[in-house]
Amino acid sequence: MRTQHRLWITTLVWLLALPAGAASVQDTELPTVRLVATGGTISNRPGERLTAAELAAAVPSLDRYAQVETEQFANVASSAITLDHWLELARRLNQLLYDRADLAGIVVTSGTDTLEETAYFLHLTIKSERPIVVVGSMRSPEDPGYEGPANLLQGFRVAADPQSRGRGVLVVLNNEINSAREVSKTNAQRLQTFKSGAFGVLGVVDDDRIVYYRQTNRRHTHRTEFDISTVDRLPRVDILMTYLDAPGDLIRAAIDAGAEGLVIAAAGAGSTTPEQRDAFRHAVETGLPVVITTRTGGGRIPPPQLPRNQDVNLDDLRLSANRISGEDLAPLKARILLMLALTETRDGAEIQRMFGEY
Repeated sequence: MRTQHRLWITTLVWLLALPAGAASVQDTELPTVRLVATGGTISNRPGERLTAAELAAAVPSLDRYAQVETEQFANVASSAITLDHWLELARRLNQLLYDRADLAGIVVTSGTDTLEETAYFLHLTIKSERPIVVVGSMRSPEDPGYEGPANLLQGFRVAADPQSRGRGVLVVLNNEINSAREVSKTNAQRLQTFKSGAFGVLGVVDDDRIVYYRQTNRRHTHRTEFDISTVDRLPRVDILMTYLDAPGDLIRAAIDAGAEGLVIAAAGAGSTTPEQRDAFRHAVETGLPVVITTRTGGGRIPPPQLPRNQDVNLDDLRLSANRISGEDLAPLKARILLMLALTETRDGAEIQRMFGEY
């Protein structure tokens, strides 16, 4: 007992003798993570929206996992985010990662309505292995059961974890880690809305640690060929849907309105109406690529195959060259990839290559 008493006194004297600030050495060893806020439901309280600093301050036990910096990029509804915002945001994040070698990662807040789109654009344009983690919430700060602080805490933990490097842009909500390429919002109101379909989650955020189960093999972030540092604007790409007796005049109208590429959310494995197929020829004549995806929510669209052992006329060859398979990308994601592809090339074969790799 006397020995324990002496040990306690010795420890107390040692602590009192430490220089000022020495007790916080552990804090300085925590990874640094920056929060870049854009707005959305997660900050949407009545009156003024929550700022990035207010969001971070509301996260419990955050100082156990990371040293946090905050930055207010924007504070708007996700439906108000524009393509210009995307370009500016990607440039800002790339600049931060270039200037700050000490940053372990970055957390970006987004409204959930367009979160999957913003995340995939960053997935293709961020030039670093360090993680970008996109988070949001389905409930507003004044709603019962507001999950914003919990999702932010999980996002910070994922961004701070060395295992998260090299996995591309990640979407973290409800203790699940999804790839920006694969995840979609699947329900208008439920909390468990972000799903990756048949792919499944990349990992989970448990109380004791981050657990990863798999990697994504498609090219992303620093391994892409897209450089938006000199891009002034993204090309206009419109999405049209196939449905019973869908006309072709909407395709022509989109082209006449200035579309530089089209994405068709086709029926089944790529079926379109005869009127839409006729309109494709008009697109070919104007040099526009048309990407075929599926409206079903899952499945892959194979590249078009020309008939074997038959004479193929020039029109068929031209139509085939500009009819791009969207592979297994959802229409929203195919639009983003086509926009970026058009900043590099107008060649249909090259664009098809990109859809096979990204």
